Amino acid sequence: MPNKKNISSVEDLSEKLSKAQSIYFTNYLGLNVSDVTSLRKKFYENGVEYLVVKNTLLKIASSKNKIELGDELFSGSTAIALSYDEPVKAAKIIKEFLKDHELPTVKGVLFEGAFLDSSQFDKIANLPSKDESLTRLAIMLKSPVQSFSNLLSSPILSLLNVLRGIERSKGL
Repeated sequence: MPNKKNISSVEDLSEKLSKAQSIYFTNYLGLNVSDVTSLRKKFYENGVEYLVVKNTLLKIASSKNKIELGDELFSGSTAIALSYDEPVKAAKIIKEFLKDHELPTVKGVLFEGAFLDSSQFDKIANLPSKDESLTRLAIMLKSPVQSFSNLLSSPILSLLNVLRGIERSKGL
């Protein structure tokens, strides 16, 4: 018979899983307290939630949301990084953290509804963020307009330069 605390935890976890655009399943066992605190702080500053979860409760919550996960996720210690607004933000934070640390290891990723194994993590971490994509789009849209503007103004500038040259040569 499940206790009230576990029932409440499953309901809370189910709600968080349903709202997340991406979920990164990690094995954190072996990180010391200061490293975990540092990682949590980076996640918090970027709007990502990092939770240590019980595997059985995670399995129940994921099945309530009709999320199919690989069995490899439910072994060992598990912590999840939930990204609600920017799906690649958590991956970028983990990738940056792994430059100086050996842990956490990524067990798998639920990325916009699709489960990916840990081998796909680097591909996701290298994707551009939403802001980077919008900036690239703006530059691509601006470039043809700017080129067209330069094209139109070029003959006028050439004519002005010729007229100024004539003016200087006549001493006006």
